[in-house]
Amino acid sequence: MVKVVIDTNLVASATIVSVGHSAPILDAWRAGKFQIVTSPQIIEEMKQVLFYKRIRKRSFMTEDEVLILLDSLEHSSIQTKGELQLKVVDADPADDKFIIAAIEGKTSYIVSGDQHLKDIGEYQGIKIISPTEFLKILGG
Repeated sequence: MVKVVIDTNLVASATIVSVGHSAPILDAWRAGKFQIVTSPQIIEEMKQVLFYKRIRKRSFMTEDEVLILLDSLEHSSIQTKGELQLKVVDADPADDKFIIAAIEGKTSYIVSGDQHLKDIGEYQGIKIISPTEFLKILGG
């Protein structure tokens, strides 16, 4: 089964727009079509971002639904330690955590709308692709 790191922006988008590309990716994960790989650093960022005021104002999900989503991501994903020390994303070093999780979790893809990550394209055989590209891979 394919293993994937998903960027925080994808999860935030999925809480704002129930159609589009992000929400169907989470639906496919819930349906067991692929495995999500995370790390403590990624989960922590998601916990912060999903409760930003600007995200909450636009979200169609209640706070309880967001907490359930976060709990599911934290406990139903493959957890890496996030301990590898790398400096790959010069334009935004905070994005290195996604590459680290992908390497530690031996994933095939990082799915992100973040231009800093997408500009890298591929790192150590891990392809960095958009949500639209990943939906095509999933066949949806």
